[in-house]
Amino acid sequence: MTIDLEELYKDLHTNPELSFQEVRTAGIAAQHLQDLGFTVHRNVGKTGVVGVLENGPGPVVMLRADMDALPVKEATGLDYASTATGVDHEGKDVPVMHACGHDVHVTCLVGAIETLAGQRQEWQGTLIAVFQPAEEWGGGAQTMVEDGLYDRVPKPDVVLGQHVAPFPAGWFGIRPGVTMASADSLNVTLHGRGGHGSRPETTVDPVLMAAAATVRLQGIVSRELAASDSAVVTVGQIHAGTKNNIIPETASLGLSVRSFSNTTRDKILGSIERIIQSEATASGAAKEPEFHYEEHFPLTVNDESATAKVRATFQATFGEGHIIDPGPVSGSEDVGALAKAVDAPLVFWFLGGADPALFQEYATTGRLPEDIPSNHSPYFAPVIQPTLQRGTEALVTAAREFLGSSAS
Repeated sequence: MTIDLEELYKDLHTNPELSFQEVRTAGIAAQHLQDLGFTVHRNVGKTGVVGVLENGPGPVVMLRADMDALPVKEATGLDYASTATGVDHEGKDVPVMHACGHDVHVTCLVGAIETLAGQRQEWQGTLIAVFQPAEEWGGGAQTMVEDGLYDRVPKPDVVLGQHVAPFPAGWFGIRPGVTMASADSLNVTLHGRGGHGSRPETTVDPVLMAAAATVRLQGIVSRELAASDSAVVTVGQIHAGTKNNIIPETASLGLSVRSFSNTTRDKILGSIERIIQSEATASGAAKEPEFHYEEHFPLTVNDESATAKVRATFQATFGEGHIIDPGPVSGSEDVGALAKAVDAPLVFWFLGGADPALFQEYATTGRLPEDIPSNHSPYFAPVIQPTLQRGTEALVTAAREFLGSSAS
């Protein structure tokens, strides 16, 4: 049996599914696991799938891929582009696209488990393959843990995973310590007193309150944090009102916060609440603002020792010039929940997915083009090869670094 990874990838790309709706994708993963001789656990954390392949005594190695897509309308023009639509968690009809490369992740994990299953005479131990739902939601990994993941499968000695990124295919980005930021999403409702737009003196204007708070929030990073404490505070949504001559009762803000330490995170969230509450008080609001915290992604922290082993074997396998330290990335991931739940070391790296011709441009100028579509863009389209080949090889190489040798 040989799985056609390119065809699998195109199929997954054409048929994306939103968070906790990955029924078709999960079914494909489960079938491949079953065909390869894994013990299969379905519906773990709603739509998650886990396969276990026991191959004698030895270490337990977990490989993880996320499955969900995004509410993005694809604009790549590819002949396998998605035209799918879905219903999001708010009941809205939305376009759906694999704009973050999770179709790459699933395909590479399928390729890796096929390779490792075919090499059973060369290694000993237990291999766990996790096809995780709802990474974009921010809670898929924790949902699997809370649904009894580790009551069904052995606790891993290491958790391994990767994420496709917009740098040249064939490159890998890997670093010890903090690798990706924590992320928090919160919605704030500001309460005013509505009235006629011609008589603002009879009202408490929540639009002005929201505007003043939005400006003041930008001072958190620039004036309340040390220059060495990287963070991002973004107001991505402001909603208020129904008509030009009506001062509304409420206004709402949607915020996103990124930080690289829990101390910084706590300080930022405290500052946000202080500033917004103060603006409400200054405006004479009769009711305190409401804070609704939504998605939370923890820090992604790579284990120092385990990461050093993976980096060394990547350098030996793929060439030292193809291994980079990307620095802490302001994007976020929830893979760490799988490791944290059992106090296992985590190694998470970035897989290049952009056109390898960028090698030449980088060699000539020392810089990569700035117009490469990034993750979450409607134009995000990793090149199929060598991305799939290298991603598959990376998972196999890293897993073999920790699995026992059959000769030992």
